[in-house]
Amino acid sequence: MKTLETDENKGMAKFETTDNMLISRLPILLWISLVYVATIILQNFINLLLLNSLIFTFTFIVHALLHWHSHRIMSTKAWLYFIVQGGLIFISALLVPDSSPAILIGFLPMLVGQSIGFYYKKENILLVVLYCVSLFFYTLLYLGDRHDLVLLIALFILMVILVGAYALLFFQQVNARVRTQLYLKDLENAHRKVEELTLMNERQRMARDLHDTLAQGLAGLIMQLEAADAFISQGNTQRSQEIIQGSMSQARRTLADARRAIDNLRIKSVEGMSFYEALTYEIRRFIEATGIEVYEDVQVSSRLSRTLMEQSMHIISECLTNVAKHAQADKVWISILERNARVYIEIRDNGKGFNTEVIGKQPGHYGILGIQERARLIEGEIKITSLPKGTQVFLEFPVHKGA
Repeated sequence: MKTLETDENKGMAKFETTDNMLISRLPILLWISLVYVATIILQNFINLLLLNSLIFTFTFIVHALLHWHSHRIMSTKAWLYFIVQGGLIFISALLVPDSSPAILIGFLPMLVGQSIGFYYKKENILLVVLYCVSLFFYTLLYLGDRHDLVLLIALFILMVILVGAYALLFFQQVNARVRTQLYLKDLENAHRKVEELTLMNERQRMARDLHDTLAQGLAGLIMQLEAADAFISQGNTQRSQEIIQGSMSQARRTLADARRAIDNLRIKSVEGMSFYEALTYEIRRFIEATGIEVYEDVQVSSRLSRTLMEQSMHIISECLTNVAKHAQADKVWISILERNARVYIEIRDNGKGFNTEVIGKQPGHYGILGIQERARLIEGEIKITSLPKGTQVFLEFPVHKGA
């Protein structure tokens, strides 16, 4: 984990460094251009050196080009960049000796500022500072310019401090902006991922609903129609008519189940419906469709989130559907209790029960697996017990505050 975080930090630092170099190109280019103009004016005002000025102009162009492409050079060989730039500054000072203080004071502090924007280690920045200071003193001593030496040293130190402080503030703001852009990009990616997961969960939910309605219903119709076709081939029209009449009843039930599934998609997603209202609506529909008695006991004081309400209602609906299809029961008990920030749901019937060991092992039967998936989505735990005298489904899940 630490290795991944380190690699991520290095990647971000490299990205920020490149962005720093790109953003700082124009201000640096503008500054060195002003220094160039001042140098040419000062040199030609004191002592006209046409050839030296031309060579100095060429050196300045090379110096400016290196600044412009500094983000490419410094990403691989930063030390070479500072050495070459220092050498160009030294040559420029030799070409126009009368303007050498302007070149040294104007150009060398810019290298210090660039080192602040590129390096994240104080040791490397200190090395660049020492290199620039050494180059400053060596150039002055080499040219023999000891006039106003104290003043030049004071101006140079002041310029280094000002440029260093400006560069530190400037690159801190740039880094903050770059990090903000990276965080926004991460948020966009996370939002996109959430949308994809939401869509995937919705597809899974629709797949479960379609399985519980159309898939099972149509599979039953196909088997009944195949049986009727076989009896017709044998000339037993009476038996085939009985099967066809049963198929018609099965088709009506499948259509009713499909309409109920569509109704679930429309009604259960409506915001503003309380958990008790949704439960009452589901129980009323179940009683009207099956005639099975339902006894309810609901003690929930918290307002459940939309996710908790939808998933728990789907679980209850699936349990009631299984009771209607398979249990052969005439009574159902639904108990819902909230205690210590957890909700406990118990659904019990007096039907014939089933073998719980075959859950998930029979192809084409995924209703209970869908219940278990929904329980995991809300961080819940579900337990199913079934005996010849009835089946009990017990579900509990946490209620998060502020959900």
